[in-house]
Amino acid sequence: MDEFKKLGKSNDKKIFAELCFCICTPQSKAKVCDAAIRKLVNSGVLYAGNKEKIRKYLHGVRFPNNKSSYIVEARKIFSHNQKLKIKKWIDKENIPATRDWLVKNVKGIGYKEASHFLRNIGYGKNLAILDVHILKNLKKFNVIPEIPKSFSKKKYFEIEERMRKFSEEIGIPMDELDLLLWSMETGEVFK
Repeated sequence: MDEFKKLGKSNDKKIFAELCFCICTPQSKAKVCDAAIRKLVNSGVLYAGNKEKIRKYLHGVRFPNNKSSYIVEARKIFSHNQKLKIKKWIDKENIPATRDWLVKNVKGIGYKEASHFLRNIGYGKNLAILDVHILKNLKKFNVIPEIPKSFSKKKYFEIEERMRKFSEEIGIPMDELDLLLWSMETGEVFK
């Protein structure tokens, strides 16, 4: 949690890289996405490369054509005078509104990815990252009766609220509970 908070206080480039990591993670392994983003950062291609150049770094990331496009489009949204300015879009006083804004304005970002991004930069204390690992454990602990096949916004918020109540009942904050449930499923703690 301290690492996430530290990242949230770092520069816009690092925070943008974390957003790109979260853009890449759907249906892909987190470690593969992390390695790809690190290579993109180290090469400078993340901040200046076109879709084709970015795509070359997305080895093992599913749907690299789409995700490289999403990264380029996100870079346009958060660039001002050829500098990344992503921090100014994060309303620390209203994180749910920031999440909604991300979902509406950044291609490739749904509620799960927006929650993941905000948690990874230290602002996801009350947000659920409802991926398959979390959902399996929520079902296991009878928080939800079944794992939904698809998510509407309403369904996402309904399950998030159930997880929030469960979190309060057992005395583990949501962001920490997410890491705990994820590690129970995968055998490790990773962002």
